[in-house]
Amino acid sequence: MEIFGIPLQAMLSQLLLGLVNGSFYAMLSLGLAVIFGLLNVINFAHGALYMVGAFLAWMGLAYFDANYWIMLAAAPVLTGAFGVFIEKTMLRHLYKLDHLYGLLLTFGITLMLEGLFRSFYGVSGQPYSVPEALSGAFNLGFMMLPKYRAWVVVASVVICLATWYVIEKTKVGAYLRAGTENPKLVEAFGINVPLMVTLTYGFGVALAAFAGVLAAPVTQVSPLMGSNLIIVVFAVVVIGGMGSILGSIITGLGLGVIEGLARVFYPELSATVVFIIMAIVLMLRPAGLFGKEK
Repeated sequence: MEIFGIPLQAMLSQLLLGLVNGSFYAMLSLGLAVIFGLLNVINFAHGALYMVGAFLAWMGLAYFDANYWIMLAAAPVLTGAFGVFIEKTMLRHLYKLDHLYGLLLTFGITLMLEGLFRSFYGVSGQPYSVPEALSGAFNLGFMMLPKYRAWVVVASVVICLATWYVIEKTKVGAYLRAGTENPKLVEAFGINVPLMVTLTYGFGVALAAFAGVLAAPVTQVSPLMGSNLIIVVFAVVVIGGMGSILGSIITGLGLGVIEGLARVFYPELSATVVFIIMAIVLMLRPAGLFGKEK
């Protein structure tokens, strides 16, 4: 069976690949949106911290024989703790300054982390095998669906929607939003706003590390894996609307699928389609598809 002259199986496999890429875009852009939306910081180190999560998974297996499932829990916690350290010692002093200072600081952290891992492991990348429980594929009749890729999509969607629910629909999320808009008023109610801000940054960073662990079996674990992705993720955040939680999730998944379709119908366009869409959105709606006009 063919659609527009393209075999159905080839189209569906590219759509699945696009959905997997979209899952990574959604998780990474969600972390960026949480940090920017609640802390007003443009976290350029997000890609490097995604890489750190993947490397922690690889190091856990290589040095400590810690399997994928252990590192899926441990790597985000360890990276989140590192994020807390960054926020407490460096970022905290920049909140009242221009966005550019936070961007420059996090860009410097990116260069430092990439240089550190490159000096120890080179740039060729380390292989990380798919966990045994998720190896193999489901036979859907019209195509084979790799179990691991299905897991990546499901895990990403669940984490993204849970994060959106907590921030938008619970009392904790209400405190977070109020604490960033009027910290003195919230502190008057006995809430520790600086601690809340620190934990928010740590959580955003942990999301990046979680995505890194999910990515480790799909791609080579390399010091440059984050920098290859972060520019696209920033474009996703801009299209969805800076700081929009739901916008980053929907836009990330949607753009992954559009990228997959572009690979089928016009492969030369697949690397630039996200940026073309970003340019169009910025011309028509500068605040992004889900952003609020100021």
